[in-house]
Amino acid sequence: MTGETPKDPPPRVVSDSGLALIVYVLYLAGFLTVITAIIGVIIAYIKSDTADPVARSHFQFQIRTFWILLLYVAVGLALVVVGIGVLILLWSLVWSTIRNIKGILALNENKPIADPKSWMFG
Repeated sequence: MTGETPKDPPPRVVSDSGLALIVYVLYLAGFLTVITAIIGVIIAYIKSDTADPVARSHFQFQIRTFWILLLYVAVGLALVVVGIGVLILLWSLVWSTIRNIKGILALNENKPIADPKSWMFG
């Protein structure tokens, strides 16, 4: 030992809350480019176990949003031929938009999602 004290780890470039916000933005951009939603869910999966409790609830909510939306879109596309699929696709657009906006607003107030496993709006 040379008597040196260990260095503090360098500060993170983006906080957990910042990453959660980025995922919400990627999801909203996913309406135009699907790849951004996929990038968002990857970030949410990577951070969901190590994030602080508030951000963890948002990452869980985002992961669930991704998979439920994928289910809605798959069912909606399968049922387009009988007409009801269009309504399901419209509902999925409204549902996802509300979840993302509600998540951003809660994150802005540093509040966790009350029920991240909810099928509705948390």
